Amino acid sequence: MATQRIGLLFGSFNPVHVGHLILAEHFATRTDLAQVWLVVSPHSPFKAATDLRPDAERLHLVQLAIAGNPRLRAEEIEFSLLRPSYTIATLDALRQRHPDTDFVLLMGADNLAGLPRWREAARLLAEIDLYVYPRSGSPLPDLAAFPRARVVAAPLLDISATYIRESLRQGHSIRYLVPAAVEAELEK
Repeated sequence: MATQRIGLLFGSFNPVHVGHLILAEHFATRTDLAQVWLVVSPHSPFKAATDLRPDAERLHLVQLAIAGNPRLRAEEIEFSLLRPSYTIATLDALRQRHPDTDFVLLMGADNLAGLPRWREAARLLAEIDLYVYPRSGSPLPDLAAFPRARVVAAPLLDISATYIRESLRQGHSIRYLVPAAVEAELEK
């Protein structure tokens, strides 16, 4: 029997920003989850790998961003798995390492709509609970197709890592878009 429920928030975190952190904190403090793990993904099979900071650097930035918050954890398990990363393989590896943990996938409505295209989607949908947050511009799919999905109203900021990277390239301030420690590290 699982002793704790852990939410998994996957992302490239390229870089991690306050939108990610607000979402993770919301799930960690306003649901039945004991913690939220920010799973730093080396490469999504649905995204081009261009403009991706090195794995260790993105992990370090997440660690800086969540330092001192016992409800959030940076997770690097995907760095040791085959690439590209598939959620089902990550879940299998996490369950092997943490057999007494009940994992929950945290995802936006946009990702839920695409989930049937994921590797071993039927198995994933049968084995794991999904906590879904609405995203502006992404209608919520028919939840009848996702019986283990629960919609959680969460505060969302329309901030993207792409916007932050472009701001850095143009020499613009990223203050308040990322935690101060992440801003200092990126400006090095």
